[in-house]
Amino acid sequence: MKLVKMSLLAATLIASSAFAIDNVKVSGDAQLMYSTSDRGDTTSNTIAGNSSGSLFDKDSSAADAGIHLGITADLAKNDLVSVSAGLSGTMLSTLGLENNLVSNVWGGAHTAEVSPGANYGNGAKVKNASWFNEAWVAISAGKSTAKLGRMELDTPLAFTETWSIEQNSFEAAVLMNQDIPDTTLVAAYIGNGNGNEVFGQNLQSNVDTLGLTAGAVVNGDGDFATYGTDGAYAIAAINNSWKPLTVQAWYYDVSKLAQAYWLQADLNIEGILVGAQYTGLTLDRKSGADGTESNALAVMAGYEMKDTFTVKAAFSQTDKDTAAGWNTATSTGQSKLYTEAKWVSGYGYVTAADTTAIKVAAMTPEALTWVKLGLCGTQTTNDTTNVDMMQVALDASKSFGPLDVELMYVYMDADNQNAGDAYNTVNAYLTLNF
Repeated sequence: MKLVKMSLLAATLIASSAFAIDNVKVSGDAQLMYSTSDRGDTTSNTIAGNSSGSLFDKDSSAADAGIHLGITADLAKNDLVSVSAGLSGTMLSTLGLENNLVSNVWGGAHTAEVSPGANYGNGAKVKNASWFNEAWVAISAGKSTAKLGRMELDTPLAFTETWSIEQNSFEAAVLMNQDIPDTTLVAAYIGNGNGNEVFGQNLQSNVDTLGLTAGAVVNGDGDFATYGTDGAYAIAAINNSWKPLTVQAWYYDVSKLAQAYWLQADLNIEGILVGAQYTGLTLDRKSGADGTESNALAVMAGYEMKDTFTVKAAFSQTDKDTAAGWNTATSTGQSKLYTEAKWVSGYGYVTAADTTAIKVAAMTPEALTWVKLGLCGTQTTNDTTNVDMMQVALDASKSFGPLDVELMYVYMDADNQNAGDAYNTVNAYLTLNF
């Protein structure tokens, strides 16, 4: 059954890729990412932490190379029980680019060897970073699967972010059951994470001394630390009894910090797309805001013509108490709300308290226009802080066999960035899949 994009491990745990037919499967990719911006200030939400304010200038640019390599295998399999395991690792390297073409790194897992805080072009040296981002064992019996270890997750309020060259992951235990027809039940415990800030607990000691501050996804050296203060629990039910409609409900208990829930329904009838999301958060202990409650509502409508185009429009509103709906696993502010911005410079605005947001998007497939094209615009207004944001992003991507090429242009205008002046960002991505 199709469980929509944010259905956690439903696809991961039961898909054939997790239980390779030939018993062992090796896969991965090599990536090179480059970003440049003419933003003059460097206070937040920027990849290029040291900036000259000019596009393509060394001090206004960041780059990184990464290799992601994974292996999965069936360890045991019979008519009653099957056991599988997976292991994957990430290695980030600057390739010395910070001493030549750019002055900043992309990935937050790098740490400085000497002269922390210095512009890389002025002598600071950057360590390469490597870590295991997945190491898990899964046991399946009947229609139940248990997965234990280090893994990526894709739940509404705790998920692996994929916009960067590095992805955060979790040390968790997940149980999934599909005995009820067209229904997936999920229970999970999340003990650790390597997101550079886990639910308000700043775990990063090195990234702030480097060129990449906000926008980092993974702790220095990829290190894992306790999720929140004592871990988190989550339960969920996902139902697809009526095939055009997928409904999901999630509840989270982040020990000693907060309780949260997420409700979502998505309808697709012959290309007509309609969706609704509602999320709520109650803080137990965070900045002294005991018992503070907040919520966010989002709706979406669109139309998808197969192999031709997709258009969508979305609206969201948060209440006045505190932010709600963001990824609790990192500090980027990214969310699963329909109105979320395209690029990291716009993360955190949609979920801020007392914010109204709208988003429009249009996409065409590679088969129709030779390159896959995407255009989206996000606008937020905030009546409490009077901080407004507008972001417009255009991206074009093309696959040449195993090589994926993507270019992105982002126009950003926010009252609290770059002294209120608009600025431009250009990103380039090369991914070789193997």
